[in-house]
Amino acid sequence: MKRLENFAVIGDQLALSWDGGDESYISLERLRHNCPCAVCQGEPDALGRVVKPVPKMGPGAFEIIGIDRVGGYALQPRWADGHNSGIYGFDYLERLGEPTDHSP
Repeated sequence: MKRLENFAVIGDQLALSWDGGDESYISLERLRHNCPCAVCQGEPDALGRVVKPVPKMGPGAFEIIGIDRVGGYALQPRWADGHNSGIYGFDYLERLGEPTDHSP
């Protein structure tokens, strides 16, 4: 697993800087649509069935008002519409992100 060095919201994207110098970017809309929390993705019932809910996204759904680090393994965004239960592991963020090419 790569280690996240730094992160920042730049316009409508989350910029991530990884150890080793790699960078990646995730649109805030993509980040929110891929929220891993149970409210957005569902959770198994007693028989193990998962019914994926249809999250309601209103004004501010794609605007981040803050981001908290969760230990050394994840980020937890706070969205302007009040949603804040998604914990995005660094591996998951790396998969969601689009790497930048620094070649000349």
